[in-house]
Formats: sequence, C-alpha cells, structure tokens
Amino acid sequence: MKKVLALLLALAMVLAFAACAGKTDNGDTTAAPDDAETTAAEPIEVSGDYKVAMVTDYGDITDQSFNQTTYEACKDFCGANGIDFTYFKPASDSDEDRVAMIESAIDEGYNVIVLPGYAFGAAIKETAGPNPDVMFIALDVSSGDLGEDYEVPANLYCAVYQEELCGYMAGYAAVKLGYTKLGFLGGMAVPAVIRYGYGFVQGADAAAAELELTDVAINYAYGNQFFGDADITAAMDTWYQGGTQVVFACGGGIYTSAVDAAKKVEGAKVIGVDVDQAGTIAAYAAGDDGNAADYADLTVTSAMKGLAPTVKTMLTAVVSGNFGEYGGKVDTLGLVSENPDENYVQIAGSTQFGDGFTADDYAALVAKLYSGEVTVSNDISVSAADNATVVTVTDLGNIK
Repeated sequence: MKKVLALLLALAMVLAFAACAGKTDNGDTTAAPDDAETTAAEPIEVSGDYKVAMVTDYGDITDQSFNQTTYEACKDFCGANGIDFTYFKPASDSDEDRVAMIESAIDEGYNVIVLPGYAFGAAIKETAGPNPDVMFIALDVSSGDLGEDYEVPANLYCAVYQEELCGYMAGYAAVKLGYTKLGFLGGMAVPAVIRYGYGFVQGADAAAAELELTDVAINYAYGNQFFGDADITAAMDTWYQGGTQVVFACGGGIYTSAVDAAKKVEGAKVIGVDVDQAGTIAAYAAGDDGNAADYADLTVTSAMKGLAPTVKTMLTAVVSGNFGEYGGKVDTLGLVSENPDENYVQIAGSTQFGDGFTADDYAALVAKLYSGEVTVSNDISVSAADNATVVTVTDLGNIK
C-alpha cells in the first residue's frame, strides 16, 4: 500500500535542502519516494540483511557536488542504522569500468547499489537484469539514458529531476537582483545540464520582461567536461572582463574556472548548482592560505535538486521492506508544494536576497510555478536562444 508522507520529506529538506514527491518520466503524476517512517538521522528498524555500495561516476567522493552529496547521504544513513557501506570508483570513464565496479560490489556481497549520474545508463542495462536479487537506486538516470525500449526491471528505481525549474528560479532571481550581464557555463551538454541552462535562460527572460528591460544578455557555453582548467578559466576571464556580472557554473567542478576568473574582477559573482555551493565556492576562492569569509558574498544563489533526500528515503524503503513499491519506475521529482522548502528543486537558503528579489518574492514565484500559472519548457531539442523573447543569448557552443 502506497503511503504519502510529505512530513517526512519536509524534515529531510531541513537536513539536506530538499523534500517530497514528483511525477513519473512519462508525465503521469505519482508519489515520489516517501514510504520512510522517519528521517535518516534517527535509527529505524531494519527488516533484513543489507549491504550498501555506491559507485562514483565521472568524479569522486570529494567533488563537492553530485558524487560527494550522494556518498555522504549513503554514509549518514548507513552509519545511523548499522548497515555496511562502502563505495567503488571506476578506473576510468568507461562503461566497461563502471560495469566492473558494479559487478565487484555484487561479488563482495553488496545487495543495494546506488548509482549517481546519467553515465550509468549502459552499465545498468548490463547489470540490473542479471542480478534480480540486488536493488539498484539510480539518480539522474532517465528513460532516455536507458534506451526507450528498455523495460525497467523490478529491482531498479530511477529518479530524475526537473532541473529546468530550479534553473528558472536562479535566472529569474539574478535579473530581479539587478544583474543584466549573465553567463551560463555548463559542463557537458547532457540532458540534465541542458535543462538547467534552458531554465536559466527562461527565468532571466521572464524577469527581464516583467522589469521591461531590453539590455539583458547571456553568454552561453559548455566546457565539454565536468572540471575547470586553464582553457576554461581563460574563457571566463574574457567573459568577466568583458562585462559579465554573474556566471551560472553548472557541472561538477567546472565552477573552479568561473571562480578563478571572478576573483579578478571586482563585484563579479557566480551561481552554484545541484547543492548549496556557497560555502564550497568561498572555501575554494580563499585557497589554503585565505579566509573563506572574505568570499562569503561571491555566490548569488545555487540551483539545487534533492539528491540526499532521495537517497535517504529510498534506502529507508529498502531496509523497511518497501522497495517493491518503487522498483520498476523512473520518477521525475520536482514541485509538490507552494512551500519552497517542500520541493525537490529549489534555490539555496544562502541566496543573497535583496530589495529586488526577497524571500517572499521567491515563495510567490514557487507558488506560481506549482499552480501552473508560470510554466517552464523542458524541451532540449531547441537552441538556448529559442528560450528567450527579450534577452539576448550568445551561444558559444563548446569551449573545448
């Protein structure tokens, strides 16, 4: 019997910046993972013998983004409940090595496998079916990543997120806060990153239209990798020194290039992604010898999705014996409430709210998105510029 416990996920939001519910990948409304009876901070009754393993994707557990958030959520849950947990890191960025790590985990007796990232699509297809007694929890793995003809087996649950919504919130907030020269620096042009970027353009465009601005411009590019380097930093130097005021750095560690360039220009800002990156960005900007407090205002906001609550709620479903309620599904998690704190997609509590965009304004925006008064396209078959009506988008393609 399916139970909807929104309170659980609201509490999970307090712990990890997100909460409850969503809809299936085919557009039908459904409850998100929510069978857990308590938050992961409290031990729960474990109904069987479980061992949990996470396999990293492109990055590692110190990437201060997707992998680290997932790793810490798994570790916290398993530690609180006395469950054996470890992680495996593929030797290279290849389907073969991802499959090898999944199989190694299974060979070592791990019967719950957590996989963060679209790159696991092919590896899941090769390993989930042949191992029906192992439960797979995949984050950001869509039907498209698995193949449209792939039938999701009962031992696999996939969660994807409406990145276009929190991207929209970030773009809207930036323009409302007075920034008119924006940049979007994506990692690789994969669906999740594209949705973030297209939402960002739509949000900035909507705010510009409301303010009757005609001078809002967005530089739009992908680094073609999920880490910063000298080449990408040089491109960001050109942007910031050419007048760009804030860059949405969207893709793992690629924010480092935006930060390195922003530090050279007075008043330059960045926007974080996936989790609240304000502290991470400040610490990176300060370096080993600096003071992170000096860079506390470097991050305008972060566009976030609820990775940790998804992990914690699904692991609770597993150890409570309720995984069967979710297996065989691809759920798209997004807005379920007018309350910003009760949604799987949102902007960070560290957002630098001001007169142009207050916390109340944010709540009002979320209410409009939730009710459908404001809609955001998730069509990634068009161009970035196709999402704009009054802002100017300069699409620069791949930097590398």
